[in-house]
This record gives sequence, C-alpha cells and structure tokens, in this order.
Amino acid sequence: MTEPTSEEARELLSGIDPAVADQQLNDKIGLEIVELSPERVVGTIPVAGNLQPYGLLHGGANAVLAEALGSTVAALNAGRDRVAMGLELSCTHHRAVRDGTVTGVAAPVHVGRGTVTVDIELTDDSGRRSCSARLTCVVRDRPPK
Repeated sequence: MTEPTSEEARELLSGIDPAVADQQLNDKIGLEIVELSPERVVGTIPVAGNLQPYGLLHGGANAVLAEALGSTVAALNAGRDRVAMGLELSCTHHRAVRDGTVTGVAAPVHVGRGTVTVDIELTDDSGRRSCSARLTCVVRDRPPK
C-alpha cells in the first residue's frame, strides 16, 4: 500500500457513525493530532481536565491517549477495506505529570494481515517519558454499509 496523503489519511479515519459523532472520547480528553502517517502518529492532551483526585494526570487519560494514537496507526495501516480495533493495551506509568500537556508518539512495530502492534511513548513538556504503552489491534474486513 502506498502511503496516504494527509487528506487520504483523514478520509480513512472518517468512518464515525453520525449518531455518536458528538460522543467521542478523544474530544472529551482534548486530543489534538499534530502528525498523521502510517509510520507515526503524534498527538497531545492537556493535563488540566484530565486529573485524578491527587492533582496528577489520571492514568486512564494516559491509556486513552495511547489507545487513540495506537489505533489510529493501526487504522492507517489496515487499508481502505479493513478496520482495526483494540485487542490488548498495556501501560507502564513512569512519572507523574501535574500540568502542561502530554505528547504521545505512536509507531508500528508489527503490521500484519490480522494484527497491528504499536509502541506509544508519552512525554511531558520537558520531554521526560511519563508512560510507555503497547497496543495490539485486530484487523478485520470492513463490514458492508
């Protein structure tokens, strides 16, 4: 498969059901995608609004960011006639983040016909790794419309 342009990449990801378009978790955590290709997806979330009771970035927010970026890599590698869905996610939280933004960089480590596995590195504004994650997605034929 040739690498899609940014416009084609966005088209590959545009299959959101209109009935749930206003209920996307990515929007609720403030996710912004800043780089988009099958080899690398980069996104950020604000720490504010994604805290746990002790004033730290919630570990679940790390997991949502990792899953969002990793599944985007998988979807871009699955192709137009296939869909990718999360199968397994593991996160190791290395350091607390109290403010600013968290940036995630996702890159594939395995792209197969049936699965895509992605490594995701999350860092704080100082470039310190706050979380390491790995996501495996199952790839299936796109259901008929």
